[in-house]
Amino acid sequence: MRVTRRAAAAATAAAMLLLTACAESERGDGGDDDAGADTNATLVFGTEGEIKSLDPTWASDGVTMRVARQIFDTLVMLEPGTVNIVGGLAESWESDETGTVWTFHLREGVTFHDGTEFNAEAVCFNFDRWHNLPPGVAQNPDMTYYWQVFSGGFANNEEGRDDLREPNYVSCEAPDPLTAVITLDHPSATMPGLLVLPCFAIHSPTALQEYDADAVSGEADAPEWPPYATEHPTGTGPFKFESWDQAAQEVTLVRNDDFWGEPATISRLVFRAIPDENARRQALSAGEIHGYDFPSPADWEALEADGMNLEPRDPVNLLYVAFTQESNPALEDLRVRQAIAHALDRQGMVDAVMPEGAEVATQFTPPLLDGWSPDVPTYDYDPDRARQLLADAGYEEGELELDFYSPTDVTRPYMPNPQAIFDLFVSDLEEVGIVVNQVQEPWTPEYLSHVQNGEADLHFLGWTADYPDAYNFIGTWFAGYSPQWGFRDDEFFERMAEAESEPDQATRYSLYEQLNAEIMEFLPGVPISHTPPAIVFAPNVTGVPASPLADERFNTAQVASS
Repeated sequence: MRVTRRAAAAATAAAMLLLTACAESERGDGGDDDAGADTNATLVFGTEGEIKSLDPTWASDGVTMRVARQIFDTLVMLEPGTVNIVGGLAESWESDETGTVWTFHLREGVTFHDGTEFNAEAVCFNFDRWHNLPPGVAQNPDMTYYWQVFSGGFANNEEGRDDLREPNYVSCEAPDPLTAVITLDHPSATMPGLLVLPCFAIHSPTALQEYDADAVSGEADAPEWPPYATEHPTGTGPFKFESWDQAAQEVTLVRNDDFWGEPATISRLVFRAIPDENARRQALSAGEIHGYDFPSPADWEALEADGMNLEPRDPVNLLYVAFTQESNPALEDLRVRQAIAHALDRQGMVDAVMPEGAEVATQFTPPLLDGWSPDVPTYDYDPDRARQLLADAGYEEGELELDFYSPTDVTRPYMPNPQAIFDLFVSDLEEVGIVVNQVQEPWTPEYLSHVQNGEADLHFLGWTADYPDAYNFIGTWFAGYSPQWGFRDDEFFERMAEAESEPDQATRYSLYEQLNAEIMEFLPGVPISHTPPAIVFAPNVTGVPASPLADERFNTAQVASS
């Protein structure tokens, strides 16, 4: 991890006048705490895009979830700064030995922002709401992606949808006000880890009904929202909704003084959409915002030199090169796949392109997650070995030709500079005698469509964890046939299913380790690197632990008054 923190430079002083003035203007009789933080301060955070809805039921984007985390609570949550699951609205929980009956013991004395009592009936109301969403736009995977990951389907699945299954969710019961019992049809690795996501936040049943929360219409790419999703989000979180200025792309929240935990250390929290990364950095330097997410690694040093509080996260992501075996018969030969793995100088790429703290991946699971294996086949950079393997497979220099796809007009935390990565890997492959046909396409729709439909021999993509379980990585790619990878191995797919449904956590993690070793033996692609994305704040802002899963909560933020 990068731990260097420079003192504020003189060049920052003028920029910080605006931030200080903002804090001063918001200060009231409450005064400052002992650390010099202004408890009446407003914190403005620049987001990389516009919020889509105030109801996180429909969320699959990071911006909407970031805002929702401040308004709503979930039954379980991530311990700040870690991937450890701890109590949220549930103080404790356990499952039966089958892993299908989960009992949540709830916090007492919690109320929703509208005064409605939080209890087990409210929990069940929310789970039953998600389960009973009607056919149509509400069941579109772009609208309820994570519920479909969790349950697989709905009480009444839309006809003609082969991707919807019989739901895994069976029921929720409230034997007493502080006990909610959720029953599943079969055990699943998504329980309880997936419940940390704001999509599973608990809403006020009163507000959901009063403001027609489920009356969503239109199309998934242009939904028409009901009043609940635009004006009345009602949770139990440390901040309450005040306004959403859609013209200015700005959401304003205020402190919830009746929060069940410690009240927020700031008075107001504003999320302002600034899609352009350079504009976000300029807004921070100018004192117009107090922080933003995912600063470009190329800017890290300059931001720190300007006195900004840059916080790299522990990486829970993966960049990989995929082989699509059905697109090119040569890739069905393990020796060819091994040759490509030995040809790629992954450490050289990490050193040249990635930010400090990035590391070469050994497998398709990040080391921060249980299930990562210390004992997997590895493929060190060895051009001579690559040439020999190609020769053993019957390919002399210049005889193997591969289409290598690369995206344009995009960056991702795991892929900060796609062009530089592509150029280095193309050179590596050509060095061992492979003829590379370079295919570069816009990220969406062309690139994603073509590589996910199996049209590329080689391509690179990545993944950032949704929830802290290794199955979120290996299960996403290798639980069954996918055109992106183009191979079929029913016995392996069965072992994946057994691991995913194993109720004993320790046993499941052991199975994950075995599966990671099997995957690297079969080598469907090459895991490349894990990269630490960062979050950055102004010099006078502290108190927000950087979360590996971008799960930051701003109720502990400290905005110094001077």
